[in-house]
Amino acid sequence: MIVILLGPPGAGKGTQATRLMDKHGFVQLSTGDMLRDAIAKGTELGKKAKSIMDAGKLVEDSIILDMIRERLVDGNHKKGVILDGFPRTLTQAEELDAMLTEMELGIDHVIEMQVDEQMLADRIVKRAAESEQVRDDDTVEVLQQRLKVYHDSTAPIIPYYRVKGALSVVDGMQTIESVASAIDDIIGGWEV
Repeated sequence: MIVILLGPPGAGKGTQATRLMDKHGFVQLSTGDMLRDAIAKGTELGKKAKSIMDAGKLVEDSIILDMIRERLVDGNHKKGVILDGFPRTLTQAEELDAMLTEMELGIDHVIEMQVDEQMLADRIVKRAAESEQVRDDDTVEVLQQRLKVYHDSTAPIIPYYRVKGALSVVDGMQTIESVASAIDDIIGGWEV
């Protein structure tokens, strides 16, 4: 089973991905982690990525797709996969679908976690006021910039998956447990 969790920053995707890994044995394929791992191991893809990153450029989609392909081929995904950080654009979604079709795989569920963005901003303000250590990215201004990037780049893939019949929507403003239950209902109570 291949699952993509979508939603704006702060929607709880990371929390739900961790829960799916712990409860169901899913593997999380984080593009950032895969890049760092490939670079640390000195793989061919890692060397390519490092030279691109060292030049201050973004790693091409083809390299990311090759890394995802490697992870899917290694067989450690039999219990399920959560794609984290990819796709972020419509082009990436289309290229991912083409690669998965070639591998005789497909995306089983795309789960959009919808949230009230003003409430997200309020949470950050409250967390910053209550915390002794405020993270640099724990500001409303940073959230607003991240939301703009999300709406400009990632949100356009939602209609793409809706048309394909893979999209389900969860109210991300519910409790963590309620969101988890809704996700379990979508994936069919998948058990390992």
